Amino acid sequence: MDEHESDAEPDTFEVTRRTVIETGTTALLLTTLPRAALAAGPVDDDKPQPAPVKVELQINGHTHSLTLDPRTTLLDALREHLALTGSKKGCDHGQCGACTVLIEGRRINSCLTLAVIHDGQSVTTIEGLATGDSLHPMQAAFVEHDGFQCGYCTSGQICSAIGMLAESRQGMPSYVTGDLTQPAAKLTDVEIRERMSGNICRCAAYPNIVAAIKQAAGMPT
Repeated sequence: MDEHESDAEPDTFEVTRRTVIETGTTALLLTTLPRAALAAGPVDDDKPQPAPVKVELQINGHTHSLTLDPRTTLLDALREHLALTGSKKGCDHGQCGACTVLIEGRRINSCLTLAVIHDGQSVTTIEGLATGDSLHPMQAAFVEHDGFQCGYCTSGQICSAIGMLAESRQGMPSYVTGDLTQPAAKLTDVEIRERMSGNICRCAAYPNIVAAIKQAAGMPT
């Protein structure tokens, strides 16, 4: 054995706290990714992209003609193309309700639907509820009962509440409706909470939201 080789110190590998954290994070990500993601190849930038399409949306009583990627969600069309930012992008998975708008009077999560699907349909956002300086009764009730704190979910809450009252008047039952023989379920606090359960308020202003909805529905609060 070479004399200098025998005297050399063995190679060492210094393990730092950063190395442990980075290695553990990488391992966790790899174990949680679906197999399809792990097996997927590189993105093919040369793959043909869908051709833009023309969409005509009736938003808050005004006609808007847009040329969009057909994969554009209604929420992104409102926010990014029309600067109607009242509809919020919260979870972008249809779980928080912050993006709720009204389509032909029916509430819908705008992050889960494509703009092209609603070509020619009437869309109402939070910006279209008031009449001039006069607030919509639901907006006024939310203000009176302090049905918001940070305000991020409020536009979705209000649009959803308006759609919910319309559903109730049409006799649509909910999961907690006890008597399905009645033309319409009584809007108890339990009914309202269940029907509004798709709209999350991280500030937990739920009691005030319920009171605001009852006032807008003409019920004692």
